[in-house]
Amino acid sequence: MIKRTLLLENKASITTQNLQLVIKTEQREATVPIEDIGFVVIDHPEIYMSITAMNYLVEQNAALIICHPQNHLPNGLFMNLNSHHIQQEIFKHQIKASAPLKKQLWQQTIVEKITNQGILLETVTGDKNTFPFLASKVLSGDTSNMEGVAANLYWKSFFEQKFKRERFGKYPNNFLNYGYAILRAATARALSGSGLLNTLGIHHKSKYNAFALADDMMEPFRPMVDEKVWTLTQKYKEEELTTAIKAELLQILTQTVYYGEEKSPLMVGLQRTSSSLQQCFTGERKKINYPKLWI
Repeated sequence: MIKRTLLLENKASITTQNLQLVIKTEQREATVPIEDIGFVVIDHPEIYMSITAMNYLVEQNAALIICHPQNHLPNGLFMNLNSHHIQQEIFKHQIKASAPLKKQLWQQTIVEKITNQGILLETVTGDKNTFPFLASKVLSGDTSNMEGVAANLYWKSFFEQKFKRERFGKYPNNFLNYGYAILRAATARALSGSGLLNTLGIHHKSKYNAFALADDMMEPFRPMVDEKVWTLTQKYKEEELTTAIKAELLQILTQTVYYGEEKSPLMVGLQRTSSSLQQCFTGERKKINYPKLWI
């Protein structure tokens, strides 16, 4: 089932009644079934939400995303801590995962990322590239850093203007940052729903990172954000995150991805990929089930 994404940008109070989210603004009142909600993005400093509403949302495994009041980029994530019936058992497998297994999983992840970057770059530029060759050279654990080599080539060619990919860099870095933050939250939600601990990554290991596993698993999906941002730079002259631009970036969550003959929205596909990762940790399979982003 495709869950709804709510983007709230006006002063409002949010409560519940009869398992409905009740959203009251100065102009109107609206209700939304809580079971239909997958993501709530709060982007206004004067939005007040009841504890009951927050509890009902997390019980339905909805992700509550809070944006920074100045730059409007997603700044915090609130979600369910107990979203799988055998979570403790899965945690044990994840914690005990061997170094060789994690290196193999990271190799698979980077091969998928570089492959997707190459496909998108060829679409954007119209030129053939060496990304299939780079993907074929990824070693276990990506010890030769093919990810970095590919990223250097990718960003030099992706946008028409001179561009440097930086977290706090100039436009369109702000568009990319917003899209990546939404993708990260969606990935974290899917991993949590599969009973996995987001803190324990297979490659990212910073002690300050509570979502290391989400940062690992989202890598092959990043080109979906890149594609959307490239389209937005062609469509809009604005260089700031307007409501229309944020709404379009949120549509990434419902974009179609392909698993063989089957297709699904990204938010559903992330759950499928997360489930396959869980099975890799428990020994039921050897490869993460990443989708094709385009056909």
